[in-house]
Amino acid sequence: MQSDIANKLERILPQVEKPARYTGGEFGEVIKENAKLKFALCFPDTYEIGMSHLGSRILYNILNKESDIACERAYTPWVDMQELMRKEGLPLYSLETKRPLRSFDVLGFSLLYELCYTNILTMLELSGIPFLAKDRDDSFPLIVCGGPCTCNPEPIAPFFDAVMFGDGEEMIVELAHVCMDAKEKGLTKHETLLRLKDIEGVYIPSFYEPVYEGQDFICLQKTEESAPSRIKRRIVKDLDSAEYVGKPIVPYIQIVHDRIPLELFRGCTRGCRFCQAGFIYRPVRERKMETIQKMARELVECTGYDEMSLFSLSSGDYSHINELVPELINEFQDKRVSLSLPSLRIDSFLKDSLEKISTVRKSGLTFAPEAGTQRLRDVINKGVTEADLLKSVHDAFESGWSSVKLYFMIGLPTETDEDVLGIADLASKVCSEYYSIPKGVRKPGLRITVSVSSFVPKPFTPFQFCAQDRIEEIRRKQGLLRDALKKIKAVDFSYHESLVSTLEAVFAKGDRRLSDVMLYAYEHGASFDAWDERFLPQVWQDGFDNCNYDRYYVANRERALTEPLPWEHMDAVVTREYFAHEYEKAMEAQVTQDCRRGCNGCFGGMYEDYCKH
Repeated sequence: MQSDIANKLERILPQVEKPARYTGGEFGEVIKENAKLKFALCFPDTYEIGMSHLGSRILYNILNKESDIACERAYTPWVDMQELMRKEGLPLYSLETKRPLRSFDVLGFSLLYELCYTNILTMLELSGIPFLAKDRDDSFPLIVCGGPCTCNPEPIAPFFDAVMFGDGEEMIVELAHVCMDAKEKGLTKHETLLRLKDIEGVYIPSFYEPVYEGQDFICLQKTEESAPSRIKRRIVKDLDSAEYVGKPIVPYIQIVHDRIPLELFRGCTRGCRFCQAGFIYRPVRERKMETIQKMARELVECTGYDEMSLFSLSSGDYSHINELVPELINEFQDKRVSLSLPSLRIDSFLKDSLEKISTVRKSGLTFAPEAGTQRLRDVINKGVTEADLLKSVHDAFESGWSSVKLYFMIGLPTETDEDVLGIADLASKVCSEYYSIPKGVRKPGLRITVSVSSFVPKPFTPFQFCAQDRIEEIRRKQGLLRDALKKIKAVDFSYHESLVSTLEAVFAKGDRRLSDVMLYAYEHGASFDAWDERFLPQVWQDGFDNCNYDRYYVANRERALTEPLPWEHMDAVVTREYFAHEYEKAMEAQVTQDCRRGCNGCFGGMYEDYCKH
């Protein structure tokens, strides 16, 4: 079968865009033909996006370090390749050995964003695997998933045999060993799932049945008595000693994040009320400075990349950032390896470090004020002021930058037109900071990009109870801001399609009935929904109508603080009571201190051994 796949590939690859997406054979890939368990890491988007995912790289290294486990990769083929695969009867295969996915023991999907969901169905269809877990007998691979979308796994629960909730480094090895042992003993799929349910962080959807009353979700009832009532998020306590990417695969073609990622720490103490990642990755766990330097040396040596990125939710909060940045720059500047600081908070900017960075090569510089007025920044608990931003951009312009990007959201809870126009006012003040610097000091060519996304209420945030603005209102606000920004020279305005954000909100907060909508949409052409040119809003609307699912009731309705939520059975460690209290404070525009300055009690006294703050 593998030789047949290779022969067909030789014939069809010259006909597709970017054939290197489908060849494999990259430097650093691992091939283990005789392993006892064959595990395929599946990323439901294109090769360039999937290869940029740090989590997948970490898991690939961890699984392949196990002598009896072979981990290989698969991505969603682009539409031209899909068409040829169906025409030629070519099944979806792994890049390493060209083995059909259908013949693997486990397929593990990484779910980073809700708009990749239809690509799961694409990959299953191309593999000849039934969509629904209940339709797959013991002859099919076990289909599992992990990633941030598993915070609310219900919309995609019918498609998966098992869901991994939380940090995957330890959990995926335990899951793989249970599957390998079950395979050796000849256990049935059901018997295997009974064993998997005992792994902390693993959720078996078939052991639970949802209960509804009209449009409302009521609860999940256990259909397997021994199943846990709640699924506790898995947490790697010692991140410093956890496995990292090892010697990563170096792609033949440019990928989205074509650089060395250095994860400084996991988690965040800031408590921005819209930010799911800030809550679901708590508590903060840092890597030692020596560990990061060692990782940097190894990755520069084995990849040849000329840029490193300090990766975390808020790089400037790293305890040793003042020491680390100059150390890395000094060590690698002779090799012309540059350093970038994404996700840098505007109140923790380091002018000395910025000047150091500029001596090698200027990489991207972005700031995220999120809201245009101080009142709204207090509502979302951003914890920064206008003065913070203006000082930060002033330092950047003085240090040789003339181009910055500013990230904002519209549609945030309690937002008014004054808040929206405040974005344009802030952009104007950033321009003024540039021109306040003498001509001999500032670099020519000022360019400010104002990038605006639409607020999406997410599970496990204080805003999980909030309504999203309707499409018409989002578009009105976008137009209001666009007209205001037109009056400011050197400003580019970009924004996201509001229909896409609405779909994202529905899947973030919906229940299992959404799987029917997804199947309908997929069967009528939906795929690659995160890609503007592929998104089919009418198909999704028809899907909601056909399945009698009111998307507005899910996305555009304020929820009571006591209302049952479809993700209630997932225990993200931060308590629901804390989220409710933070929601109430948001409505009063009251801020909550950074928990590095004192505990705010988000764990409710239950998991204090996890947290040092």
